[in-house]
Amino acid sequence: MHLRKAKLMFFWVRYPSSAVLKMYFPDIKFNKNNTAQLVKWFSNFREFYYIQMEKYARQAVTEGIKTPDDLLIAGDSELYRVLNLHYNRNNHIEVPQNFRFVVEQTLREFFRAIQGGKDTEQSWKKSIYKIISRMDDPVPEYFKSPNFLEQLE
Repeated sequence: MHLRKAKLMFFWVRYPSSAVLKMYFPDIKFNKNNTAQLVKWFSNFREFYYIQMEKYARQAVTEGIKTPDDLLIAGDSELYRVLNLHYNRNNHIEVPQNFRFVVEQTLREFFRAIQGGKDTEQSWKKSIYKIISRMDDPVPEYFKSPNFLEQLE
């Protein structure tokens, strides 16, 4: 249940601090191990997210798309559907509007980097990660509710 909640939180926050995690998981008695586990989950969520971004950006380059502005993410786009299925499998929540913007910006950053040949450099993704980390939004207050997950059933 906590994993499901963490996945849903990813729509708002890709890089949560341990302080944020503690606020949104009030039923957990935090210690070194379970804090590390939650942080690891978000690391895994980001890994999946960025793998998808790179894959779709490379596909766009291969398809001959010329500018990042041509990359638009609609609610029915394949990439958006794949991400929603991964983080929100049972459509428990309506995906926040800003997540589509974040996805579009991430895809465009990967596209620019690949199109510009930066992907041949070591650590080429780090600058993208920095940009995306600044796009985190506050997680809605209702996530703090101890029976939040029960409300989804």
